[in-house]
Amino acid sequence: MATYEMIVIAMLVSFILLIFTGFPVAWILAGVGVVFSVGSVIAAQYFDVDTYFLTDWRIFGVMVQRIYAQMSNWVLVALPMFIFMGLMLDRSGVAEKLMKNFVNLFGRFHGGLGVAVVLIGILLAASTGIVGASVVLLSMLSLPAMLEQKYSKSFACGIVASSGTLGILIPPSIMLIIMADQLSLAVGDLFMGALIPGVMLGLMYMVYVVVISTLVPSMTSPPKDLPPITPGMIIDTLKAVVPSLGLILAVLGSIFFGIATPTEAAGVGALGATLLAWMNGNLNMEVLKDVSRKTSLTTAFVFGIFLGATAFAVVLRSLGGDEFIGSLLHSIPLSPGGIVVVILLIAFIAGFFLDWLEISLILLPLVGPVVSALGFDLTWFVVLFALALQTSFLTPPVGFSLFYLKGVAPPEIRTVDIYKGVIPFILIQLTAVAMVFWWEDLVLWLPAVRYGTGG
Repeated sequence: MATYEMIVIAMLVSFILLIFTGFPVAWILAGVGVVFSVGSVIAAQYFDVDTYFLTDWRIFGVMVQRIYAQMSNWVLVALPMFIFMGLMLDRSGVAEKLMKNFVNLFGRFHGGLGVAVVLIGILLAASTGIVGASVVLLSMLSLPAMLEQKYSKSFACGIVASSGTLGILIPPSIMLIIMADQLSLAVGDLFMGALIPGVMLGLMYMVYVVVISTLVPSMTSPPKDLPPITPGMIIDTLKAVVPSLGLILAVLGSIFFGIATPTEAAGVGALGATLLAWMNGNLNMEVLKDVSRKTSLTTAFVFGIFLGATAFAVVLRSLGGDEFIGSLLHSIPLSPGGIVVVILLIAFIAGFFLDWLEISLILLPLVGPVVSALGFDLTWFVVLFALALQTSFLTPPVGFSLFYLKGVAPPEIRTVDIYKGVIPFILIQLTAVAMVFWWEDLVLWLPAVRYGTGG
């Protein structure tokens, strides 16, 4: 093994170990990158060590150039606007109206309230793309009602946590925007490609809820005193759905029909969410200031990791890290499809310990070229990769949806209830990964219809 390959391994191991210290990931990424760049240059210049292309101090100029290129990327302008849209929609009161009407309409059936939660999760996912906001909102609105209807605590927690994670996959998804940027893909292709798998996953959740509620009636106990379904009740429910559908059509419809780019559609979405808050009487200067502040903080967090990951990636590639990873993957005695499965397995295991953002910024750029060289469509692979990464929100100990849920759940909800509840939904997610792996058209059909190509 060459010396530079050992340095690459040491760099990756150092990053993994430092994750467990609790330091901010952005600082760890940047710090490891800087330390190994300085050490490699000194080793190359004074000890004649083979450090691949990382041989002089110009590496820091390359870092600055790459960071500047990231900050001037027009595609990434969509991130703060989509974040603003999600946070503003959270304050608009739209979800509260949806929950109230859905409970009246579906709550009388076994599992009906669980189905309503998944439906609202799908609508929130297609309107916000922010997992934290969706999980917290669904928890506060639905958990008390589900417990009142005698839902099993683990069953209720699993429904809420998994439904909230749909926002990371169903467009507009900030994860897909970042992945598109990392592999220089069209955001519109990824949005269209992820739409069918995302909605399919939501439907699979609903089927599971209905099946379990039917086979095990003790899991739910719908109230007996709800008023009968009337045409007025159905009309009120449709009226509650219209604002969310309108926002979805404004954002995704404008992209699908070629009216706006994803970045422009993000601006449309931000304006639409603000108008919805104003129409519901929930827009004032205090709300605007709070949403703007949270948007700034979230954007700063995302871009902080971006900068750290850029520094890390520049050093890793200068040390030959991408060639090293590529040679390792190509040396696996499996078919091309088997190599993709190994990559997905690595992403799944990494999701137990790392956030999707670090995995997307570090692992995806390394394996993307390998998958492309194997002859696979990158749009299909990225959506498949995103679907596998969705499990990271539910897998302990670093599943963020679990933390969000526990933070706002009623006191009788224990951590073990949450862990038990999400296990079936993780298995459903893995089933969806297998379906997309075997049927590429689940991803590629819609981009082909709109753009004439899947990649």
